[in-house]
Amino acid sequence: MGDFVARTPCKGLLPLEIGNVVLSEIDLGRMTSIMPFKGKQATVAGILKSANGLELPEPNQTSDNAGVRVIWFARGQVLLVGADPDPALTGHAALTDQSDAWAVVALEGAGAEDVLARLVPVDLRNSTFQIGHTLRTQVMHMNASITRVDADRFQIMVFRSMAETLVHDLRSAMEGVAARG
Repeated sequence: MGDFVARTPCKGLLPLEIGNVVLSEIDLGRMTSIMPFKGKQATVAGILKSANGLELPEPNQTSDNAGVRVIWFARGQVLLVGADPDPALTGHAALTDQSDAWAVVALEGAGAEDVLARLVPVDLRNSTFQIGHTLRTQVMHMNASITRVDADRFQIMVFRSMAETLVHDLRSAMEGVAARG
């Protein structure tokens, strides 16, 4: 039997720097999907507040505290990033470890919005999509979660199996934006 070595989804593909935009892989640590059971949303919100100091975010929002983030992920679903879920959540929500399921990259730099404008059918300009905003959308043909984490920095998540395609598409868009420069 061969030796198995854990690899990140973008191993050997990143980082990239093209023009004034940098694309790099992010290790978010533990990622847990939390789906409150019917009538338990307030209980789940209270547990997240006491355990992590985090609010249960509204749709298309995030909540951050000391390196831990809760990302709105879909109707009735959030993603806890950077911490283990509090055991008190058991019985109040469906919890699913998503740590190995996603490829996560950071796209940053003054041209990051222009790069995403070539690939995403949503207006991600800072005037409409501000720090802490998040959404589920398409990056070309891939389902994705995009979060603005800083003025010129986006966190992009796609299914792990799509990591190479994501890097390819972002590289092409980065080259196009740099060529305009």
